[in-house]
Amino acid sequence: MTVALMWEARAAEGRGAQLLAWVRRQELTPAPLRRETLRAPQDRVLVITWWDAPYDAPLPELPEPPAESVTRAVHRWRFEAVADG
Repeated sequence: MTVALMWEARAAEGRGAQLLAWVRRQELTPAPLRRETLRAPQDRVLVITWWDAPYDAPLPELPEPPAESVTRAVHRWRFEAVADG
């Protein structure tokens, strides 16, 4: 089964580049099958990781960033892949 974890944070005013750099430095052990980092308006940063694991498996997740670099708590979601069709 493939599980995708999504991690999304919104940077404090003027700290978008700082948050993005912080996210890129965060390592996950073990490493996921795939990892993508995206950004959006309002200095939002999204990280999606894919894992070969059961839906409820304990998986490493990105931590909360430093409080002064974000406007709110991180949002997290977990999804499982389904067959197309």
